[in-house]
Amino acid sequence: MNLIDILIQHSPPLIVAVPLFSAFLIPLVSRINEKVRNAFALVMMSITGFFIALLASDVFANGPRIYVFGAKDLAIPVVRILFEVDSLSVFMAIVTFILVFVSLVYSWSFMKKENDGLDKYYTLILLLVTSTLGMELTGDIFNFFVFLEISCISSCALIAFWVHKAEALEAAFKYIVISSIGALFVLFAIGIFYAQYNALNIATLSNVLQFTFLDKIALVLLVVVLGMKAGLVPMHMWLPDSYGQAPPSVTIVIIGATQASLYGAFRIISTIYGNFFNSTDLSVVNFVLNTNAIGWVIIILAILTILIGVVMALIQTDFRRLIGFVAVAEIGYIFLGMGVRLASKYVESVGNVPTAIVFPAYGSIALQGSIFHIINDCLDISLLFLVAGAIYYATRETSLDEMSGLARKMKYTTVFFLIGLLAVSGVPPMNGFSSKLLIYESTYQLNPIISIIAILASIMLLAVFVKVFYSAFLGPKISKFENVEEVPKSMLIGMGVIACIIIIFGLFPNMIIHYLVEPAANALINNAQYISTVLGGV
Repeated sequence: MNLIDILIQHSPPLIVAVPLFSAFLIPLVSRINEKVRNAFALVMMSITGFFIALLASDVFANGPRIYVFGAKDLAIPVVRILFEVDSLSVFMAIVTFILVFVSLVYSWSFMKKENDGLDKYYTLILLLVTSTLGMELTGDIFNFFVFLEISCISSCALIAFWVHKAEALEAAFKYIVISSIGALFVLFAIGIFYAQYNALNIATLSNVLQFTFLDKIALVLLVVVLGMKAGLVPMHMWLPDSYGQAPPSVTIVIIGATQASLYGAFRIISTIYGNFFNSTDLSVVNFVLNTNAIGWVIIILAILTILIGVVMALIQTDFRRLIGFVAVAEIGYIFLGMGVRLASKYVESVGNVPTAIVFPAYGSIALQGSIFHIINDCLDISLLFLVAGAIYYATRETSLDEMSGLARKMKYTTVFFLIGLLAVSGVPPMNGFSSKLLIYESTYQLNPIISIIAILASIMLLAVFVKVFYSAFLGPKISKFENVEEVPKSMLIGMGVIACIIIIFGLFPNMIIHYLVEPAANALINNAQYISTVLGGV
């Protein structure tokens, strides 16, 4: 076995271990020099990205990979921790790495003005990325809960980083209360699984699940809590506050953690309960109809999320809070694709006798659109928050009523905002157009009215940001911004990296779909390989 094979074999734990140990080394490294500390965090994250790339190349080529901590012999009664990584897991890990790497580059200058607490800042950032990657790689639902808790605690501390602002403390308090209540329900659902099946491994649970009444309760609890953590209406209240009050470099990392919760919801629906949602057994025709009902519930909540996010964005005067509500709307588009996937299958009958359960192709396309929109949403919303942070850095303003004529002083930032504006509104040739088009087309085949509503919401988003662009960037010059200058290079580099990825994804969507999105979607649609990898290989 050569060195590369050894690194690939041990890459799952290393992806989590490198940022974890780096987090605890940060206070020691910072005693040398602040620049050394910043460079250390960036280098350690680059090493993590290297292991993610190795693992991704192996998983996309050879299928899911497992890594067992502890004894591999099932006859030995020990508690084992298992990581199982499939195409969806590495897809999410890639998204997380991009956001965190850009955040660290952006932080180099943005956080320089902070006189105190930067050791804690970098430690918490690395703990948050550790928990996010752990949620995406673990094959055990209890360990998912543990990483979720670490994510909640570190996110709360980062949201409250600007402790001198009462709004930041309020947002952090709201976040931790909601997260703590949600965590209790997740733990209760885990207890339901363990009490019935004496198992917590995701693949094992999928194989033995009987879909009892208690299993249905567990499903509702898990989807509700993870939907809340993702920002799904009516449990979205924390998101605009938290996104809007945290430093923008923190917000984009929290966006990654939010998407990890969404990943958890998708994993539970499609893997743990996948054998029932994807059942082709004609003896469970009534269950097929019930799963369609669940799909329609998700669709309704998704449409409400889109509409509430857009309408609330229309009336905001705080730039970052406006983007926060746009982020809520974008979560709705992701859930819309999953809802269409669940609601699309139907039963063919001859007379009153069911003959076949049909899975239309547009359901799979809807799921691909959702997964593609996960990475597009992260990129687009992150770029907008980084632009808002650049404006705050240069002007110390967040109120749109106080901004005008910034394009004259901040030309690069203006260009980046224009790219983010077009991308999040789904305007070609930006990346948001490609993923939303997949969602629109598939939704139209299920129900044209829902598709039209989703399209109109995107048009309203475009109108919101065109108004912001005109008033904040193209408006008349005002005297108090006379001495405003463009932000430092590291902040421009951070925004530039995301802007370039957005453009590349928009220009070459077929390549991204073929190499990243389709494998991730197939991992959810066909969960047999995920299950057999564990049950046949541990």
